[in-house]
Amino acid sequence: MKNIALAAALSVSASTAFAGNMEAPMMEAPIIVEEAVAGSSSSGIVVPLLILAVVAAAVNM
Repeated sequence: MKNIALAAALSVSASTAFAGNMEAPMMEAPIIVEEAVAGSSSSGIVVPLLILAVVAAAVNM
């Protein structure tokens, strides 16, 4: 009889450990911070000037 009472007590206490709802947990979206690139204002003109120099050299040959 003690074994049955012990088994009943353990089954009741174990069932409460799994109590809860089936709703998915709410997770916050990560915060993304974009840092500004520190560069000179003339950095965007270097590549077109190099291309122009290569084309001018090819035309003169």
